[in-house]
Amino acid sequence: MSRKRKSSQQRPEYQISIPERNEIKSFLQDCKAPRNLKHIAGALRVETAAGQDALDKRLKAMLRDGEIIKNRRDGYGLIDKMDLIAGRVIGHHEGYGFLRPDSGDEDIFLPAREMRSLLHGDRAIVRLDGQDRRGRTTGALVEVLDRAHTRIIGRYFHEHHFGYVVPDNKRIHQDIFVPSEGQGKAKSGQFVVVEITRQPDKHTQPVGKIVEILVEDNESNLVADIAVRAYDLPHTWPDSVATEIARLDPEARVDSKDREDFRNLPFVTIDGEDARDFDDAVYCEKTEDGWRLLVAIADVSHYVKMHTALDQEAELRGTSVYFPQRVVPMLPEVLSNELCSLKPAVDRLVLVCELTINQKGKVKHRRFTPGVIRSAARMTYTEVAGIVVDKDKLLQKQYQHLVNQFRDLFELYQLMHTRRRKLGLLDFDATESKLQFDELGNIVRIYPMHRNDAHRLIEEFMLAANIAAADFLLENKTPILFRNHEPPGVEKLTEVRKFLGEFGLELAGGDEPEAKHYAELIEKVRERDDAHLIETVLLRSMRLAFYGEQNLGHFGLAFAAYTHFTSPIRRYPDLLVHRAIKYLLTQKKKREFAYTMEDMHRLGESCSMTERRAEEASREVLQRMKCIFMRDKIGEVYTGTVSSVTGFGLFVDLDDVYIEGLVHVTSLPADYYHFDAIGHRLRGERTGRTFRLANRLKVKVVRVDAEDRKIDFELVESKT
Repeated sequence: MSRKRKSSQQRPEYQISIPERNEIKSFLQDCKAPRNLKHIAGALRVETAAGQDALDKRLKAMLRDGEIIKNRRDGYGLIDKMDLIAGRVIGHHEGYGFLRPDSGDEDIFLPAREMRSLLHGDRAIVRLDGQDRRGRTTGALVEVLDRAHTRIIGRYFHEHHFGYVVPDNKRIHQDIFVPSEGQGKAKSGQFVVVEITRQPDKHTQPVGKIVEILVEDNESNLVADIAVRAYDLPHTWPDSVATEIARLDPEARVDSKDREDFRNLPFVTIDGEDARDFDDAVYCEKTEDGWRLLVAIADVSHYVKMHTALDQEAELRGTSVYFPQRVVPMLPEVLSNELCSLKPAVDRLVLVCELTINQKGKVKHRRFTPGVIRSAARMTYTEVAGIVVDKDKLLQKQYQHLVNQFRDLFELYQLMHTRRRKLGLLDFDATESKLQFDELGNIVRIYPMHRNDAHRLIEEFMLAANIAAADFLLENKTPILFRNHEPPGVEKLTEVRKFLGEFGLELAGGDEPEAKHYAELIEKVRERDDAHLIETVLLRSMRLAFYGEQNLGHFGLAFAAYTHFTSPIRRYPDLLVHRAIKYLLTQKKKREFAYTMEDMHRLGESCSMTERRAEEASREVLQRMKCIFMRDKIGEVYTGTVSSVTGFGLFVDLDDVYIEGLVHVTSLPADYYHFDAIGHRLRGERTGRTFRLANRLKVKVVRVDAEDRKIDFELVESKT
């Protein structure tokens, strides 16, 4: 766990004019040897004492950021000119690690002796040190640039008059020694947060003191608490945020000429049964030439202003984090669940995207405007599908005043969805699992969450609004964050084509296939017995989406430009997009937009990081809870599908409980198994027996370890 990073809005500013970082690096590039502060100041004409003081601070900041290095004679130089490499340390539970270079080059192996001074996540500089017996490039530690952890969560143990904490993160391979004065009231076996008072070096392990003891009334809450601290998720609100919240106007005032009144229209929100914040509402009506669709999104930017404590905290969090029984929100609940939530029968401020759509489902015109609505109903996906798809008489009677509106929404959705399918809609059939708890917080069952047409309806309308926002801001050349998804890389495409060739299949599109080519292949194999196998391989060839200031398009959605506009309550990029749209609508003539492309570059990296952090934390909590659920299932037999193949075994997804576990290669029938990465299979050398992705297997649960997040299976018999 690390201290909260400072918001970009708190970056230090130098009042005295001094050389920029690039100017300093350019000078050092031309030097034949490292130069000290005096030499650098003289060469760059920094003559005053105050100027040299400021230059010294800038050099130290560059040193901290790994842009330069300082030798024992106080000389500064460029890292690459001194045959040094800076990067992030990736730890391994067995004690060794790797340096992942900032340049993106191949990882450098760090033997256990070098890792004694390092912890997973640290930034460091290493010197290349040759190769080990396995041919891996090795590195020797030169300097630690930045420590990733000031606090670590783990389990505390007390033995023979001394205490230590075993980190919950298995990549942190060193235990933290806790002297008697730092143990507090912790008991052996408890989960604690330990503050590191002395970082490790080559002679001593890290030392710390216990600053928090985690005690919960049930394991589910404890698991969430552990993840919050392990992933350094900001979860408490500064006093400055509470002060700003108290000043907010709870009334949705509509007396401004810049805000349009839509309260006469029957907008509805459609969400899951357990949703608590409602940030989008929809309404549509037929016109002579087609349709008018209104997508109303909570006007969070009206309440969360730039440079406020609220804004700084929202940027720091980046996104809301969802656990099975808990949410760590991006915004305080008075905003997310009250002032900004589009609850029924109350006035709420919104930013409306109005789309004019022709009879073929194509958007012909768009308009954005600040507005105010009064939602007519809070609907669930199940209810709306019941009314329109299942023709449920009781539901139709209960919502008879809205039935025609739901029918219109569905008719428009089908029109737009059909058009998008023709253009190349990628529709992977992924199943998410949910946990059901009893009153005490114990897991009762794990069940699949199926998407119905009401889910797809909202998804279709949100996509349309997001595209409209991207196009609008792109045309006006306003700095924003695009949601980018690049095409699969050449290496992945080559592997996919080799795999498909074994089935007599081909992916069209040559070296640059489009989403429609993937969609055509998925449609072609849909009725085959091995469709799931082929679909899984195609899905895994995709890159991850990310936020960036440059528009790179969205491959998976087949959009030339895409952004996130529809969820400003829970995603910071959406809030930035709202600010940009409102600037264009109301502020363009008064002042320049507050954000630059440089700001967006930094925010893109930050928001991509917080998104990954949230996903990893949520995934870990879910996996840990699934392990807890399976602890009393040891010895039970299940049928499942091979979901992944590795050199060390098969991961199997169980049918009935939606749990994934490992069949280790050593527990397979006796043979020497060879791993075929392209074919996604293990093949026995002697018997020729093959296990591959999507095989059906019968397995027995043999081991469950919640702390390691591992479930082990043993093969009972093959189903195919």
